[in-house]
Amino acid sequence: MAHEVKAVLFDLDGTLIDSAPDLGAAADKMRTDRGLPSLPLDKYRPMAGAGARGMLGVAFGITPDDADFAPLREEFFRNYEACMTQRTYVFDGVKQLIDCLVDQGLSWGVVTNKSMRFAAPLTRGMPLFASARTVIGGDSTPHAKPHPAPLLEAARQLSVRPIDCVYVGDDLRDVQAGRAAGMATVAATYGYLGSVDVAQWGADSHIATPLALLSLLKFRALA
Repeated sequence: MAHEVKAVLFDLDGTLIDSAPDLGAAADKMRTDRGLPSLPLDKYRPMAGAGARGMLGVAFGITPDDADFAPLREEFFRNYEACMTQRTYVFDGVKQLIDCLVDQGLSWGVVTNKSMRFAAPLTRGMPLFASARTVIGGDSTPHAKPHPAPLLEAARQLSVRPIDCVYVGDDLRDVQAGRAAGMATVAATYGYLGSVDVAQWGADSHIATPLALLSLLKFRALA
């Protein structure tokens, strides 16, 4: 990075944690409750980053324009609330990455488009987030990503300038939001991206593993 970094912000799903198993289970329960056959997780995983829209699209082939979408989305939300930490896990290397950031005295936090209805209990329920200094959800500010407002609010809460922050995410909207906020951006390619060409996103850097971020920050991983 071109200057001293004082804080690192992360997207949540597909960047720090793999929530696809619980998201898929919530949608698949809706299928089995209706007597439809269960679908394998491999069907749901590529759309995990799209939340309810993606999961319901896989489960029922519907879009937000369909008349039944809103009630099905609320049913999906209730299912997800009941299981959101049962199968979700932290990506390999993430805990060591966070430990190193904390050891180096850097603040860190989460900026996600997941609403706080889910982001708050999920992060409270996982030990990884005990040291997070801020958690910003998709409804924490008037605008969600790709608008820069959530990232600017996170920087404000951390009392750091946006230019002194790095934002790491696995979606084009993450890079767009980070750039608009004046932050350095890092595209994480190890989550749900598959064959997506992230080179077109305009991120400052790409990482294929969580621990690769440490070399960008010129830190060594903890033993």
